[in-house]
Amino acid sequence: MLNLLFSGASSACFELANTEPYYAPVAYTIFLNGSEAGKGDTNVFSLFGLKRETAYEVSVHFADGAEETLRFTTKGEACAVDVRGFGAAGDGVTDDTTAIQTAIHFLPAGGRLYFPAGTYLTAPLALGSHITLEFAAGATLLGVTDRGRYPVIPGKLADMEGGGEVHFGAFEGLAMPMHQALITAEYAEDITIIGPGTVDGNGTNADWWAKRSRENPVARPRLFFFNRCRDVTVHGIHACNSASWQFHPYFSDGVRFYDVFVSAPKDSPNTDAIDPESCNGVDIIGCRFSVGDDCIAIKSGKIELGMQFKKGADNHTIRNCLMEFGHGAVTLGSESAAGVRDLSVSQCYFRETDRGLRIKTRRGRGKYCDITGVVFDNIIMDGVVTPVVINMWYNCCDPDRESEYVWSREALPVDDRTPHLGTFLFQNLECTGAHAAACWVDGLPEMPIDEVTFRNVRVAFASDAQPAIPAMQNFSEPQCRLGFYFDNVRYVGMENVTLSGAEGEKLIAKHCGDVVTVNFSEE
Repeated sequence: MLNLLFSGASSACFELANTEPYYAPVAYTIFLNGSEAGKGDTNVFSLFGLKRETAYEVSVHFADGAEETLRFTTKGEACAVDVRGFGAAGDGVTDDTTAIQTAIHFLPAGGRLYFPAGTYLTAPLALGSHITLEFAAGATLLGVTDRGRYPVIPGKLADMEGGGEVHFGAFEGLAMPMHQALITAEYAEDITIIGPGTVDGNGTNADWWAKRSRENPVARPRLFFFNRCRDVTVHGIHACNSASWQFHPYFSDGVRFYDVFVSAPKDSPNTDAIDPESCNGVDIIGCRFSVGDDCIAIKSGKIELGMQFKKGADNHTIRNCLMEFGHGAVTLGSESAAGVRDLSVSQCYFRETDRGLRIKTRRGRGKYCDITGVVFDNIIMDGVVTPVVINMWYNCCDPDRESEYVWSREALPVDDRTPHLGTFLFQNLECTGAHAAACWVDGLPEMPIDEVTFRNVRVAFASDAQPAIPAMQNFSEPQCRLGFYFDNVRYVGMENVTLSGAEGEKLIAKHCGDVVTVNFSEE
């Protein structure tokens, strides 16, 4: 079956319904109104250069002779204008900031600003509501390298009339000053950004990566920052080389990423691909990531923001994505003080990431840090060092990271600072080329993890497996070929689980409640 994921005025995105992770079962050719429009081998593909309010028929002809056909009609819009009409040169040398920002400011509601092929050098830009930016094939929006061109935005300011605080942004879970993102939208709605062109933060030619983010008194700019926005769609672009996180939706609802490619060098610090923070209803479908940090990191603030707003990260869907080389394919936390609930990750392919699922929390994230309802289904992991890590002892980022409060293995009193982890289901996983451990699940003695279930899972270690630290904890030691490790979990379920190449005990369960195994075997 062929499904329509998204249709705008000039582009559309489609998904093949099957059970294969990321890649289609067989290659195919795409036809639009009877004419060949491209070829593909992934479950999600896109079409660009369409006409508004036009009926189309798209057909997919598979190499095995099967066909799928779908009819759709593109949306209307107020207008479409070329950014060069406002004076943008697109020559990669001329500073196009004023021309682009002027075009954005004067574009009618519901209008589309079109960037033809060329390189548009710019300082940060601000978007309003009801706008579409389209980057054509060969078009690149390129950030300037001079950090003086990136204004410092306050994290929050007091309302002069006594109405409380007005929040403008945050980084790593704290409201703090930050350099303006290359593209920013605040308190806006109905925003669409489409490709197939590129938005390049130009971090490879600037000095942002000389220090990690937390070593800077002002947070480095993101590539995209959406603060308290709703109804945002990003489709088909290549986003790359941000000074720090590439996409940061923040306190926003209804944010969708379709067929997006996000890249940065493997050694670039803090260049997470997509970090939705305290958002509701984020869809990430058909995307590819190859970055220097986490591919997707779902967050909900540190304890101050978590206690103040209690806005968790809820109802997110990740499907048909490819994650490569990041620290974690899908990470939750560590800033998770308002919780993460109801996350579905399915039909994804993780290749050579440090971890597959990576949950990072710790004492001090607070009582509203409730992470539960996490389901991983139908995932291939190839060369992932540790496929599953659930870590309630995370020791990074905070000033007290090495304090006894963080690392003490004694059961401390449960109070307003104590986080909670609920239910986690991992099913239909095929993990080959693992190194450190099959899984590392480590709860708090005063607040054990409720339930972790593995069903229809195979983990095979690499023949040349190398020692590595599974989870960032104080006093942690490298592991190699360690089996399934659980500590402080109320219920562990293992059904139809196969382990290959492990050394020592295959299932280690310390301070756990019920441990139920059905068809747990070694190859």
